[in-house]
Amino acid sequence: MKGITPFLWFDGKAEEAAKFYTSVFKDSKLGSVARYGEEGPGPKGTVMTATFELAGQEFIALNGEPLFKFTPAISFVVNCETQAEVDELWEKLSAGGATNQCGWLNDRFGVSWQIVPTALGRLMSDPNPAKRSSVMKAMLQMTKLDIAGLERAYQQG
Repeated sequence: MKGITPFLWFDGKAEEAAKFYTSVFKDSKLGSVARYGEEGPGPKGTVMTATFELAGQEFIALNGEPLFKFTPAISFVVNCETQAEVDELWEKLSAGGATNQCGWLNDRFGVSWQIVPTALGRLMSDPNPAKRSSVMKAMLQMTKLDIAGLERAYQQG
């Protein structure tokens, strides 16, 4: 097996989405664009698929019809080392979209993302249940995750 590639269905915005995502993530690149031919089903010459890579992971974006929509049931987790990374990605990805609880957001195309500081995993895996509970309570009050706030909650737990 060569790997698993996420295949994302867009309503006519596959190439726009690929360009947007590669502008947001530093370690990214655009790949190939395939266009519909005479046989369709899309209009001849319009984008059928666009490939792109984010942090070494290949994605394929398809221009389909508005039959299917993205839901938060599937999301992409982005692990960030610093608050500056969290802030930058949060701002860029949420622009024109919607923010949600606990570090989740939907971008302007409806794709769900989780912008998560790596510190959260460390804090939530502490053997002390009071510390984990304190961190969880703090996280549930947050939209964009705040490392300093999570650390304070951990210290208070």
